[in-house]
Amino acid sequence: MIVLGIETSCDETAAAVVDDGRAADARIRANVVLSQIEAHKPYGGVVPEIAARAHVEAADEVVRQALDAAGVGFGDLDAVAATGGPGLIGGVMVGVMTGKAIAFARNLPFVAVNHLEAHALTARLTETDEGDLAFPYLLLLVSGGHCQLLAVEGVGRYRRLGTTIDDALGEAFDKSAKMMGLGYPGGPNLEARARGGDDRRFDLPRPMAGREGCHFSFSGLKTKVRQTIEALPPGNLDDQDIADLCASFQRAAGDVLVDRCGNAIDMFERTCPAGGPLVVAGGVAANAYLRGRLEALARERGIGFAVPPVALCTDNGAMVAWAGIERLRAGPADTLDFAPRPRWPLDPDAEPVAFAGVKA
Repeated sequence: MIVLGIETSCDETAAAVVDDGRAADARIRANVVLSQIEAHKPYGGVVPEIAARAHVEAADEVVRQALDAAGVGFGDLDAVAATGGPGLIGGVMVGVMTGKAIAFARNLPFVAVNHLEAHALTARLTETDEGDLAFPYLLLLVSGGHCQLLAVEGVGRYRRLGTTIDDALGEAFDKSAKMMGLGYPGGPNLEARARGGDDRRFDLPRPMAGREGCHFSFSGLKTKVRQTIEALPPGNLDDQDIADLCASFQRAAGDVLVDRCGNAIDMFERTCPAGGPLVVAGGVAANAYLRGRLEALARERGIGFAVPPVALCTDNGAMVAWAGIERLRAGPADTLDFAPRPRWPLDPDAEPVAFAGVKA
């Protein structure tokens, strides 16, 4: 099965061609990602209208590049998958309409992929040392817009164990970096500066750590970064101060993730006696320090650990194409009247969490 995947939910226009062969290194035939970083950099963050217009301008060309790189044409495809949500609705509409048009013109099955499910299943695309990653597994989905812990029991079967009640960790990374003048994109810049810093210099909070359950909160950590900057002599935030603050922030975030994931492992093992590995996905999973902390936790708890390659942690078309393959294996394709969804929870039956709002 050869599937074209299209991703336009935020600030990357991406397309990929993936097949369901058994060798992981042969599954991704092409994976083209066009970043919008330069377009959004002057504003310090993603501007939805600019993002949507950029997707309109780039989508056709990115699809063409992916097909050319894979050495296939539309006639070789077995299906088309596109991110149907959640995300910036203008961008999601571009990808969905592009995918529908191709599917209609070539009489192909169309799959509207949940962006979060695409992240959730990516490790099954790449983890093949001992065969495909099997269900169930415990997933930490951590990105700029989402921070959740889920029991992944199968395609379309997700049970939320914890969520953020305010900011996602990626959002806290980006906003803290902006306060330190590190520019956009903030998260990778903060990680880079942290490598030269003293992670014990600044005493930052570990919100929710030590409490029962596995919900997250990062607003207080972000606020303490601002207060720490304001407490330094005016105009005196030098390079070492920034490096130390970045390192201290990253260590605090790591402590919170380890604490919350530790509780989630206990919850997961109680409800899934057969157990399963800890899987980390989403843009923040590209952070090497946090990957190392979570891998050490899994080793300490005697469970497996899986995380996609860095290039597949951030938004890309390969994860969408693979989720399309998984969906088609499990059931029928979507109809062409699918409506793009700005919000699309993986576990719609999860109980509401106080103060979590739409991020629940």
